[in-house]
Amino acid sequence: MSNIALIGATGNIGSRVLSEALARSHTVTAITRDPRKLTARPGMTVKAASTTDPVVLTQVLKGHDAVVVSVKWNENDVSRVIDTIRKSGVKRALFVVGAGSLIRKDGRTHFDHMMEKGVQPPTSKPAMLALDAIRAIKDLDWTAISPAAAIPAGQRTGKFRLGLDQFLVDSKGESRISREDFAIAIIDEIEKPKHIRKRFTAAY
Repeated sequence: MSNIALIGATGNIGSRVLSEALARSHTVTAITRDPRKLTARPGMTVKAASTTDPVVLTQVLKGHDAVVVSVKWNENDVSRVIDTIRKSGVKRALFVVGAGSLIRKDGRTHFDHMMEKGVQPPTSKPAMLALDAIRAIKDLDWTAISPAAAIPAGQRTGKFRLGLDQFLVDSKGESRISREDFAIAIIDEIEKPKHIRKRFTAAY
């Protein structure tokens, strides 16, 4: 079992990663700006910390087997986050980076496709820039993880596909995965690493 530090433990994705990790008997340090949002659970330690305070966060991260970073990249400085992980001594880091940088069948990014349709989520461009910064890391065993285009709350089915940089769609041409299943993909990667220094994606 792993000792996992989870930054963004109360978020839409982070909360599911927390539940999935605890269900598989991992120990989790749930890191949040507001500990009151989390109620006590076996295997979980709650720590108040933020990416904006690297001194505190470095201390919180120390001694863990892996850190999962699930934050909004328009509100967090990726360079500071990477530097904080480095200083903590944790070598295994998983970053959730969004779907915008995935490559569609026509060779364009999903971000370009959305821009053409007049849609630009506030986190999309910052997440693409975060991925660029993560890909430049040479001294950590990093993995970047992109969800499908749609990632609603839903069922935990355990049935989904993995890809690398390709934008995955189902038989109806839709790109989606539940937050619960996306969390499975993240914990699977911690338990059996298959994408060291790579980005991968999960979708139905």
